[in-house]
Amino acid sequence: MYTDDLAKMYGFDKEQVETFISNAGFEIKSSFTKKVVQDSDVGPIVNGFHRYLEEEAKKQKVMSSIMITSGFGFEGYRIKKYSGYISGDDAVQVDRGKSGLFSQTTNVGQALMKSIVEIRRNALMELKVAAYDLGCNAVIGVDFDYITLDPETANANGGTLYLPYVFGVTANGNAVVIEKDSPGN
Repeated sequence: MYTDDLAKMYGFDKEQVETFISNAGFEIKSSFTKKVVQDSDVGPIVNGFHRYLEEEAKKQKVMSSIMITSGFGFEGYRIKKYSGYISGDDAVQVDRGKSGLFSQTTNVGQALMKSIVEIRRNALMELKVAAYDLGCNAVIGVDFDYITLDPETANANGGTLYLPYVFGVTANGNAVVIEKDSPGN
């Protein structure tokens, strides 16, 4: 069965189910333009993918409740366990543009500011994933580090190659397990 037919038949996202199929160890073959799985694997793939989606939904619910602070504690909570330093990263490339009669320049500052909120959110999401993987429900002492990699100009066959600027962000913190203070503590 073609994977796009399987996705359409069961209302799955095609790319997501193809990734699941590969990661779950099912055989996936490529025809000229489509990907194919064995008909005998369709039932186990559908059942496994449903379980995967349920687990992902539970994980997302838990991760949405992970608390994050730049401080070193939460009012009304006490730290039960320190699990260590964690980080989350993301980066974006911004074309540097070219000068010339038919070239269009890129406003690097404007392009970066458009992207910075997204890369910071992605870095925080990775931070939450790292905390979740350690069995923690909070991250303390969170800070951000930003890096800029200036593009190198390389000569390729006598010409100039304009590489993009790369801007990165790392969110750092300490993963902890917290619990609500009981009255009288």
